[in-house]
Amino acid sequence: MTLPPLSLRARIIALTAATAVLATVAVGYTVAAADGDGRSPESVAAPGLTLDSAPGLYHAARKGDVRSAPYSSSGTGAADGARSRNTGLSCDRFHASGRSAICIASHPGISQKTKVNVLDRELNTRKTVVVGGIPNRARVSPSGRMVAWTLFVSGDSYASSSFSTRSGILDTRTGYLVKNVETLQLYLEGRRYHAPDVNYWGITFADDDNRFYATVATKGKTYLVEGDVKTWKARSLRRNVECPSLSPDGTRIAFKKRVREGARNPWRLHVLDLGTMRETPVAETRSVDDQAAWLDDSTLAYALPGRAKGTSDIWTVPADASATGPSLLLSDASSPSMVVAGG
Repeated sequence: MTLPPLSLRARIIALTAATAVLATVAVGYTVAAADGDGRSPESVAAPGLTLDSAPGLYHAARKGDVRSAPYSSSGTGAADGARSRNTGLSCDRFHASGRSAICIASHPGISQKTKVNVLDRELNTRKTVVVGGIPNRARVSPSGRMVAWTLFVSGDSYASSSFSTRSGILDTRTGYLVKNVETLQLYLEGRRYHAPDVNYWGITFADDDNRFYATVATKGKTYLVEGDVKTWKARSLRRNVECPSLSPDGTRIAFKKRVREGARNPWRLHVLDLGTMRETPVAETRSVDDQAAWLDDSTLAYALPGRAKGTSDIWTVPADASATGPSLLLSDASSPSMVVAGG
């Protein structure tokens, strides 16, 4: 039987209905891809590449591609960018330690959001969290159990007085998530402290997966605070400490110290001995706006602006009062993270 041809009105209705069905399927697939098993294109590693198969200096190369470059703490310790391997990840900030890694990247949308991907040692996503703000800092505890991140929620520079941050912590073992650590019971110089302008950033963990250090800013001052996850309290240890990074042996903190007012070259890298509370400037005299990473117990790595606009390079410097000056480690790279085989 031959059916009569559809009228123009009927064809339009059918086409609209088919488009709606396809859109629904597409949305469903997108949700399943992003939320079903937590994986998304930027959070799946290149086939066969894991933290164990490619130990070395992990870093974000140009356009955010995360790569692993061979690195040795003995001898010159130089990283070989020519022999670096692409992980397949795309991150604004990356850090790995123990059995976990964290990749934070801007999340497309009308408002400013960040996708936080928590990865296992095979670099596959274990959990994804989407939070408001611009990617800024990321850290993993030595064991890999605890991960933390910091985002700008207004402004985009610590050199400005008009910025606001939000930091979060995730316990990968229990799944307990704190999207904003400003709920901490804060004690500044011995007194319980409350203020609407409190900001936390630059979290770094001790090896017990409970104690951590961070910067707190309020009333135009910055403080190094020591936090306790179990009691959910934090106490100040010292003024004028930003972006702390705990050494592998847990005895020292690398940080940027404000040495002059204003937005022009305000900081200098220092190392604080937690036992004596004595601070020492390192041989890097340029202003470093980064949370330095420890490559070993005696070497710091950090990013500085590169020659081309919008690029950066990774430099290293001894973590003491050595007269040895800074050395260029990798060009067109940022977010250094040292990874050893076996965690």
